[in-house]
Amino acid sequence: MKKDYSKAIEAEQIPKVPEGETISYYLPGSLTKSQELLYIHLIKWKKRFISEEPGIYYRTVNKILYKYKYDAILPKSVHKNFPIVYPTILPDLKALRVKYYFKFHQHFNHMASSQAANVNLFLPLLLHPQVNDIFKLLKNDFKSLATDELYKGFRIEFWDGNSNEERGLLKDHSSLSGTDSDIAVAYYNHKDELCLWLIEHKLTEKEFTECGGFNSKDRDKSIHLCDKSFSEILKNKNCCFHHNFKGREYWNLTDENKSFFVNHSKHNSCPFKGGMNQLWRNQLMGFALEKAGLFKEVYFSVVKHPDNLPQKRSKKSLDATINQYKELINNNIRFSVFDSKSVIDKVATINDSDLNDWIRWYMELYKLIN
Repeated sequence: MKKDYSKAIEAEQIPKVPEGETISYYLPGSLTKSQELLYIHLIKWKKRFISEEPGIYYRTVNKILYKYKYDAILPKSVHKNFPIVYPTILPDLKALRVKYYFKFHQHFNHMASSQAANVNLFLPLLLHPQVNDIFKLLKNDFKSLATDELYKGFRIEFWDGNSNEERGLLKDHSSLSGTDSDIAVAYYNHKDELCLWLIEHKLTEKEFTECGGFNSKDRDKSIHLCDKSFSEILKNKNCCFHHNFKGREYWNLTDENKSFFVNHSKHNSCPFKGGMNQLWRNQLMGFALEKAGLFKEVYFSVVKHPDNLPQKRSKKSLDATINQYKELINNNIRFSVFDSKSVIDKVATINDSDLNDWIRWYMELYKLIN
């Protein structure tokens, strides 16, 4: 049933004065120290360049709809202007969305939106006349952008279909969910083979998307045995909720590429029931695309903000999950990790005036300068 936001009750909130600050902010209550520092920086940028007005977040508690003020959210009055998208790329972002429809994330109009940060990091480079020179600095096997593929050689929220009726090669896509990469770059390698680079972007997130099957209300705990090991699940794939209940191709593709997950024996239960789930599924999408003959080789990377650091005493973090995954695949070169500052540093060597303008804008917005 559609929510009637006009009937939402204003929640009682006490703005917070963070350590080292002199004014109060409407902030979420569960931020790590590194998240809080970036949030405050982003809010100050928003108030300086966009609006002083807080945005609204709606949440249902005990069947009552409340509205909360948050300073990091953009007020609805400015959404139509896309104020956190780098201005020169906005026409192409809109055109790309017409050709390959994708949803703007629920929090796209949030200053800490990873989707917006991803667009701002890569589209100014992919649309630049010197794109080939730029991407040769970012990927060793890159020769030239395959501009006739996808949308001018790339696609946001990439998966192998473009319709809610298509389930995709992994058979997991719907209007609500499914495996996709934040951006995909089609390119030719030095052998003139068509390849694909899938990239997942993280800004302030504490962890990757965890396995939904493990916590699903539809999971039959007598059948779907998440405590079974990698090898045991391969012998009986119906132990996995995704395979048995949802009919997804995850374990079939894993079986076909099991040598990639070379250190699986070190995991006593399913290694993918935590945050590695998102990395695993993106990697499998690459294998599926290769199997279908769409691309010769598919690589997968994670790019993160350099200040996104593990929280003390927390077992969950991007870095912890990345390290687990690297160990699982024995540091296979098909998977790599870098941060946004390293991209900026390499692009700066091009010394192009338009790129230099973008670098200044991006570094100031996303706190890549002291």
